[in-house]
Amino acid sequence: MAVSPLSSRTLSPLPPPHVALRRPGAAARAAAVAFPRKDPKLNQLDVSYYGQRSKWALRLSLAEQSPPKPAVDVERLVGFLYDDLPHLFDDQGIDRTAYDERVKFRDPITKHDTISGYLFNIAFLKTVFRPDFQLHWAKQTGPYEITTRWTMVMKFMPLPWKPELVFTGTSIMGINPETGKFCSHVDYWDSIKENEYFSLEGLRDVFRQLQYYKTPELQSPIYQILKRTGKYEVRKYAPFLVAETSGDKLSGSKGFNDIAGYIFGKNSKTEKMKMTTPVFTQAFDNELSKISIQFVLPLEKDLSSVPDPSQKNISLRQVDDGIAAVLKFSGEPTEDIVLEKERELRSSLLRDGLKPKMGCLFARYNDPGRTWSFTLRNEVLIWLEEFELD
Repeated sequence: MAVSPLSSRTLSPLPPPHVALRRPGAAARAAAVAFPRKDPKLNQLDVSYYGQRSKWALRLSLAEQSPPKPAVDVERLVGFLYDDLPHLFDDQGIDRTAYDERVKFRDPITKHDTISGYLFNIAFLKTVFRPDFQLHWAKQTGPYEITTRWTMVMKFMPLPWKPELVFTGTSIMGINPETGKFCSHVDYWDSIKENEYFSLEGLRDVFRQLQYYKTPELQSPIYQILKRTGKYEVRKYAPFLVAETSGDKLSGSKGFNDIAGYIFGKNSKTEKMKMTTPVFTQAFDNELSKISIQFVLPLEKDLSSVPDPSQKNISLRQVDDGIAAVLKFSGEPTEDIVLEKERELRSSLLRDGLKPKMGCLFARYNDPGRTWSFTLRNEVLIWLEEFELD
């Protein structure tokens, strides 16, 4: 019984001999399938068969020629930055192998395009400014991008008064998808709007911080600067103790001698304690209906170890940890000036969407009788209801 050509192909799944028997390379196999030799006996079923083989062979050829690259492990790089960046200015230093040789570094007043220039800038800052770098957080913000938030506090050593310079902001760290290393580092400061290099506003911000403030070398409450804008700082204070009594106004000195007497031995143990700074006056509401004047007690003390006051008008209290916005200024702090600074600070906080509490504190760091007025360090503080460091 004769078998038709169609039934023969139906019973045999093998392709035509000139395709099935050849074993060329990937590119040749793709060409042979995509462009088969003409055969007048082929019908529509053969064309469909060859079309499917063509697509499969082309995909196979491309896969063999261009193997996929492994994805960059950005989460691992985030963890690396948490470990590495705290060493930015210490003797260990950062790991240069995590950066491309051609790495773009930019901040408002500095630029470098190589890892060597980047490391030179770090060494320069370390020598001249003695920076204290604090990393607040790091997180992925793009497929090949990590954003960090930080605070850097520096002292300008060449000037006799060694002024403190504070910068806070974010850094955008770009990742090279070919190498998995950092290829860019661009800083943005919170204190200015013009962050592109070269920023005259940034340069003015640096010079403005070189102002001479006389800060006594005495204990003071411990705080961490979370953010510095062009108007104020946001600080996170650790708990501290105060001895306080009633005052009359924010810039006043009523009650000062009473709490000074407590520090100098007028207490249940006749214990003399070392001086601290600043002296606070606090208004507990916006109407200034209640004012207290406060001395900060030595930081090693707690409520169980400090002596009781000898005078009934003095009380001891722990100020809990919290976040405060602070406006710093110099000059003679008259009552009108202090109130004006308080209004200026509160207005700035509300404009920036923060939630200031009622009342305020005025901090005096210097003895006004022994300090030139233009070098006095004065601060107005307002506690915040809540604050999120974004």
